[in-house]
Amino acid sequence: MVAPTPPIAFDTDFDPQTGRPVPVAPGVVRVTAPNAGPYTFKGTNTFLIGDEKVLVLDPGPDDSQHLSALLQVLGGREVEAIVLTHTHRDHTGLVRRLRMETGAPVWFGGRHRASRRRRFLEIDPVAAESDWSLEPDRVLADGERMAAGGVELEVIATPGHCANHLGFGLTGTPWLLTGDHIMGWNSTLVPVPDGSMSDYLRSLEKVIALAWQHYLPAHGGAVLDGPAHARALLAHREMRNTQVVAAVEAGAASLAEVQRRIYPTLALPLRAAARMTLKAHVEYLADGGRIGAAHGLFGLTLFPLRP
Repeated sequence: MVAPTPPIAFDTDFDPQTGRPVPVAPGVVRVTAPNAGPYTFKGTNTFLIGDEKVLVLDPGPDDSQHLSALLQVLGGREVEAIVLTHTHRDHTGLVRRLRMETGAPVWFGGRHRASRRRRFLEIDPVAAESDWSLEPDRVLADGERMAAGGVELEVIATPGHCANHLGFGLTGTPWLLTGDHIMGWNSTLVPVPDGSMSDYLRSLEKVIALAWQHYLPAHGGAVLDGPAHARALLAHREMRNTQVVAAVEAGAASLAEVQRRIYPTLALPLRAAARMTLKAHVEYLADGGRIGAAHGLFGLTLFPLRP
């Protein structure tokens, strides 16, 4: 008998202990950066993985206070590599300075790239927050393994939030580092054309089928029942798809009208994020033939496909 999908529940009770080393899993220490905000929650989590030699996962924003905290926790240990889940600047801003301090190579899933081409006159809403010029010393591929300080990681390609997003499973343990793909405090922003809703949903299904049970996200605290939370996120997204279809069939002909119907009382700081992710839902539904969408000089025009 298939277990019922739990309702979505977000956990915002998280003490980041900003700038301090917090052990979170065998061989893994978290240091949270001081960049709290609407999109970053309490700050970006940097993870130091290993013991005598370490990998540094997601150095975080270009912040001198955070750099000092990381160097203090490293304590002169060799950094074998600086590893990235993806190339948004709240994860990569400190890469260049940390590389100069440690001499470590930088490994990630290839240069930043959009999930699809921009349409004529289309604006990429997160272009300025993306690190387009950063070059990897090593491009990581889905399924490959790497080790530091006695800890081995498996690379898990999880595009959706952006095209080059990766997760990292600690082999022989129940722990998976999920980056921005799966977080406990909120659902993930999927900003097109940088991200892709179809990729995001496929990545959720992929991670649910894997053996790892506990998730360590790049923002917020650990998700102890990771697969259950991922299933709830998947159901939440399908619920949102259903709401978008219903709004269009009820006469909403623009993205703004859909947003007003679905989020009539949403707080102002969250409206831009909601609009970005709704656009990703609209594209996904239009590509799947569930609604119609025409792209013109003045934006999207939406229409129902069922009589």
